[in-house]
Amino acid sequence: MGQRIKALIIDDEKLARDIVKTYLGKYSSIEIIGECTNGFDAVKMISEQEPDLIFLDIQMPKLTGFEMLEIIDNPPVIIFTTAFDQYAIKAFEVNATDYLLKPFSEDRFADAINKAVKQIENKSGLDKKLDGLLKHIENREEFLERVVIKSGQKISIIPVNEIKYIEARDDYVMIYSDKGNFLKQKTMKYFEENIDPAEFIRIHRSYIVNIMYVKQIQLLEKETYNALLHDSTKLPVSKSGYQDLKKFFDK
Repeated sequence: MGQRIKALIIDDEKLARDIVKTYLGKYSSIEIIGECTNGFDAVKMISEQEPDLIFLDIQMPKLTGFEMLEIIDNPPVIIFTTAFDQYAIKAFEVNATDYLLKPFSEDRFADAINKAVKQIENKSGLDKKLDGLLKHIENREEFLERVVIKSGQKISIIPVNEIKYIEARDDYVMIYSDKGNFLKQKTMKYFEENIDPAEFIRIHRSYIVNIMYVKQIQLLEKETYNALLHDSTKLPVSKSGYQDLKKFFDK
């Protein structure tokens, strides 16, 4: 390549960052533009510095690597540096540029760099790869415990148990919580599949509600109902939603 590749190292462990820096020292074509110890700082630096390549750990404090990827625009080429589980590694093999399973050798590092350089030279398909990776992660068996939302420069983390209800907004949803209301670019189907059905019910095509926030079911007229929440919010309930709510209240 004509110009140097800008690289950013994102890892909360100093030793891991130092190893990557040492190995990168032999590549005159790659410039290290910074290091971050958490996902919040990384999102900010990626936005400001626009690196070509990031070395990304998955399990970090504050914001995981996957949560970080979900909220960055125009993602760079990614090499994961991780001690993550086998399921995720299968996802990396299919969708990521490469992954380095800690501890990794210099030869293995060189292989990853070669792949990354080729991908940087031919950037087409990067977004598709990242979308594929995130879909693999979404298909994990456990339910969501929190939702990460980026609005401008602000990043908010909403524990799922603090979500009162979710409302459909075209290609987005509005999440209503104890911490405020947040717009998220995800579908209702995504939340229906990824939050615990023992805690949340799809009561209407436009609403998913946290059962703990429902005070009672109100009959408006024949076969027409509202869900009354503890904060006095009223949400429409469809016929199927009514049956699901009734099952819970009849327990």
